[in-house]
Amino acid sequence: MTAAKILQAARFAARAHHGQLRKGKADIPYIDHVLDVAARLAEVHPDDETLILGGVLHDVVEDSDTTRADIAAAFGEEVAALVMEVTDDESLPEAARRRAQEAHVRHASDRAKRLKMADKASNLTAVARTPPDWTPERMSEYVDWACRVIDPIRGLDAYLEDRFDKAVAEARAAVARLPG
Repeated sequence: MTAAKILQAARFAARAHHGQLRKGKADIPYIDHVLDVAARLAEVHPDDETLILGGVLHDVVEDSDTTRADIAAAFGEEVAALVMEVTDDESLPEAARRRAQEAHVRHASDRAKRLKMADKASNLTAVARTPPDWTPERMSEYVDWACRVIDPIRGLDAYLEDRFDKAVAEARAAVARLPG
């Protein structure tokens, strides 16, 4: 694995997510999320370049005009396939996208499952530490939904599952402290 390739992906993602911010009042640049996901994956799978590149690039198709072909040209078909495997169909309404994600993850590749675990853990950590402007009920529903996505794929990666469980606990504790 080369650091140059990872940095190339980080630069590619930074350009794709330029101007995008995470939900919440902290105005954190969106690139922070994808780098967090990739770092979570690199902690436990440091030699899986495809997985780490997928972590960096996992939201570029959903959140920009980047295409599968763009990713394949820059990083290869294996990385492009992984990114597409975790990419939601943005043409669907949110509830349908969530249901599709729950159903799809059960049949996903092991890499896609690991990426999904890291992604959900990152999102839940953000809910806890830099909460979006959501009601406590909506935040709780998000935590419950993230669990519905991850619970069926348990048994694959104890480290990522533990990180996910810690993020769930942190998010639930943060929601419990909110007024209302």
